[in-house]
Amino acid sequence: MSYEAVCFDLDRTLCVSTQDAQRVLEAAFESVGCSPFCTHEQLSALVPETPDAFTDLEFHENLFELAATRAGADASVAGALADSYLDVYDPTAVRFRDGAETVLEHARDRTDAVALITNGSRPTQSQKLDALGVADAFDATVFVDPADGVPPKPDPVPFERALSALGTDPGRAIHVGDALYADVAGANAVGMDSAWLATASSEGDEPIHRPTYELSSLDGLSAVL
Repeated sequence: MSYEAVCFDLDRTLCVSTQDAQRVLEAAFESVGCSPFCTHEQLSALVPETPDAFTDLEFHENLFELAATRAGADASVAGALADSYLDVYDPTAVRFRDGAETVLEHARDRTDAVALITNGSRPTQSQKLDALGVADAFDATVFVDPADGVPPKPDPVPFERALSALGTDPGRAIHVGDALYADVAGANAVGMDSAWLATASSEGDEPIHRPTYELSSLDGLSAVL
């Protein structure tokens, strides 16, 4: 079908970090003098189960608390670990995922509007957009924002905000993202089509939330549009 608008997720969809994720995690553990109780891969696997949060710090506190509890470790270190992790993590150390620049241009050419819906705060995600040179590339940008009452995906509010800003009916829009639990579930819930970018980290996942399209790379989106 022909779409009026395309909405994109940011992290691991349009961009990827150039930092070594495991080393960032190890540095956080070392900084607080805590023996590592999880790997980055194990930590990432817990993200879908982590309670929603309005700030990056709160999210990472929840994530480390869950990881510690699952590992039988002292969960009281979660706050210090979150602080340390965010100190080491560099939001500007990002690059485009392969094919992202091309697919953004194609989306602008083939549709009326392009939006960004990201599960990150404006201060953090804006640094990534500036580093990539695409801060002004979107007709609407929706961040998690407690002051504006915007919770993280899969809550319908971020999707509704983007659609409202674009003046687009959900039935004429598609959302592209790498997370079944956040991107696909959230888009499906508001009546948007969804394109799931099945990354290496999601291989073997059972798509509980069924995407309209499953993509092995961003190149596949050009055919959809």
